[in-house]
Amino acid sequence: MTSVPTPPWRKSPRPVKQQLSQALIVETGLRILDAEGFDALSMRRVAQELDTGPASLYAHVSNKDELLELIYDLVLGEIEVREPDPANWKTQLREYAMESHRVLGRHADIARAAMAAVPTGPNALRLGEYTMALLISAGMDPRDASFGVDRLSLYIAGDAYEGSQHYARMRAKGLNDRESYLDSFVGQIKDYYRSLPPEQFPMLVTYVDELTDPDGEARFEYGLDLLIDGMAARMK
Repeated sequence: MTSVPTPPWRKSPRPVKQQLSQALIVETGLRILDAEGFDALSMRRVAQELDTGPASLYAHVSNKDELLELIYDLVLGEIEVREPDPANWKTQLREYAMESHRVLGRHADIARAAMAAVPTGPNALRLGEYTMALLISAGMDPRDASFGVDRLSLYIAGDAYEGSQHYARMRAKGLNDRESYLDSFVGQIKDYYRSLPPEQFPMLVTYVDELTDPDGEARFEYGLDLLIDGMAARMK
């Protein structure tokens, strides 16, 4: 049936609000973070988006720090892993790292929350259990496996965090084209390096193209392979 307008002497029905819940608050926080960046996220901003007061959020989330932890764990839920196969641990660990890097890259600013995160959420625990099981079952000493998982997580988060800084600079300048921004930024760096006195900085001037290669994925994979090869050297 086609709806008809409300007569002017009656009140128009108000839209029914979604029932407030922790899951709704966290999902809303992630949308804000993705669209507006890390610094835009606040309890007040989430409340505004949900058409409620900030005080109503505190029945579900203690503070912004807890909200960030919950958002980060929600993002980690997007990371898919296979059943651990100790015989192919290097391949699987590499796949896990690449998948993690891609997921964090889709939510660029969440990497800032990842830097100091302790794995306590269900998805963080799932991934921690997976990587530890993969390495220990492959023959790595538990202490080495623990350190290896920690350093690998820091490497993934650190690289994603660096990428998030480019997004932040783009937003600050009102730019939307990431490729154009990077080309411009890298071009400025190249011009500066080439202007250096070659007698003082012969390596930087000569190898400016290699130093400023903007292929971030190739750089990430290079460092990842170094880490995994280092872990392999410590296997029993």
